[in-house]
Amino acid sequence: MADRIDNELSRHHHHRKSRLPRPQTPPGIPPESAKKRECKLSFGVVCSSNINRSMEAHVVFSNAGLNVESYGTGTLVRLPGRSAMEPRVFKFGTPYEEMYNSLAATPEDEAFFTHNGVLQLCRRGAAVKPGPQRWQDMPSDFIAKHNIVVAFEERIFDAVVEDLQMREPTEDFRPIHVICLDTKDNPHEAKIQGRVALELCWMLEAADDLDSEA
Repeated sequence: MADRIDNELSRHHHHRKSRLPRPQTPPGIPPESAKKRECKLSFGVVCSSNINRSMEAHVVFSNAGLNVESYGTGTLVRLPGRSAMEPRVFKFGTPYEEMYNSLAATPEDEAFFTHNGVLQLCRRGAAVKPGPQRWQDMPSDFIAKHNIVVAFEERIFDAVVEDLQMREPTEDFRPIHVICLDTKDNPHEAKIQGRVALELCWMLEAADDLDSEA
């Protein structure tokens, strides 16, 4: 009987370990003026690989109650490896949980990628959505729903604007405001700028006429 209970507990523990929990990210508190009405705008947040800067903003915005989606503009998802010449590379759409399992395949890899913070980024991503999404691969109808797009680097801003200029307008086309908030690609700077982006977007959310006030 005791052996059966131990086996059940072991299976239960293994099941819990395989599921990546939602990150304990402090919620962004909306200002009093924003609490008086529902969110009316849609936000897109964009970085290179959709795993650090844009995902930090995605979590912060979502916790604050804003309508948000996150993307990357790179050709591949590139994560820091054992050297600058050996990044770990994945295709966009690869589930975050699959990335996590690949990076933690051996005890040595798990220790290394825990130390450099990459496993934590994969764990957070898996708690928010299935996998990284590439901005350029998203349908125009999906992109067109955004009112505001925040790009966390100048070259990412350029890539977003270039992509928008190449797309055919949708039937309900409306202006999309693209903002560049230059941010170094590390978790510390991403956390700081995520809060800055949230404050800015709450001000835009409170605007009576976005096109004239933005």
